[in-house]
Amino acid sequence: MNRIDQRFAELKAQGRRALIPFITAGDPDPRYTVGFMHALVEAGADVIELGVPFSDPMADGPVIQKACERALKHNVRLTHLFEMVREFRQTDGATPVVLMGYLNPVERIGLEAFADQAAAAGIDGVLTVDMPPEEADELGPILKQRGLASIFLVAPTTSTERAATICAHGEGYLYYVALKGVTGAATLNAADVAEHLAPLRGLTELPLCVGFGIRDGASAAEVGKVADGVIVGSALVSRIAENAERPEAIADELKAVLGEMRQALDALPAR
Repeated sequence: MNRIDQRFAELKAQGRRALIPFITAGDPDPRYTVGFMHALVEAGADVIELGVPFSDPMADGPVIQKACERALKHNVRLTHLFEMVREFRQTDGATPVVLMGYLNPVERIGLEAFADQAAAAGIDGVLTVDMPPEEADELGPILKQRGLASIFLVAPTTSTERAATICAHGEGYLYYVALKGVTGAATLNAADVAEHLAPLRGLTELPLCVGFGIRDGASAAEVGKVADGVIVGSALVSRIAENAERPEAIADELKAVLGEMRQALDALPAR
C-alpha cells in the first residue's frame, strides 16, 4: 500500500473528503515550490498534485498555461521536480505527491529512468494527461513495479464502456473532470457531477475525486457532498500569478484559499 492508498484509507475511516491541490512546479520561481508544498499541507492538503511544466499543455486553460511559461523561464525540468520532492520528503514523509503532466518529458528521460527517479525521489503517483489507458501498456507496468500509481482522467463525455476500461487500469484515485473544456473554464454544476459519478461507483472501488471548476469553499462543499475528494488547481495558480512579483507572500495566499475549502469540506456530515 503506497502513500495514496494509505491516505484514502485514513480518510475513509474518518468519514472525510480528500482535498487535493495542484500547483505547477517552479512557478513563479523554483526556489519557492517546496515551501508552497509545505504551506498546502499546513492548510489541509491530503494529496499534492505537482504539475510538470510543459510548453504545450493542451488540456489546460490560460491560467495554468501561463504558470508553465513562468516556470519554463527558469528552465524547470523533470529532474528539478525530483529534487524538489526529495527536499520535501526530508520533513514530510506522509503526504502523497502525484506528478501531473504530459508524456513528452517522460519519454525524453526514458520510461524506466523516469520511473526509477520518481520512485527514488518519493513520488507516489503519475497522471499523464495525454496518455489514455489504452496506450499505457508499456508505462503502466513499469510504474507499478516501483509502487507508483497510474492515475487517469474521466470526462463527462466518456462512454460507460470506455469508463470501465479506465477504471480497470486506474490506481490511487480516479480524476473526474467536472467540466467540458480546459482547466479554469465554465461554471461547475454539482448536480451534473453527481449524475455522472453514480455509474462510476458501479465500475470501480477507487476514490472518485473531482477537479475543474472548484473555486472556493462553497463549490468545494457542493462537490464534496457527492465525491470522495476535491481537486483544486486554477484557483491556487491564479493567486500565484497575482503575487508573482512578491513570491514571499504566496504561501499565505495559498493557505487562505485552501484553508477555506478545508473548513467547508470538514463541515459536511461524515460519509
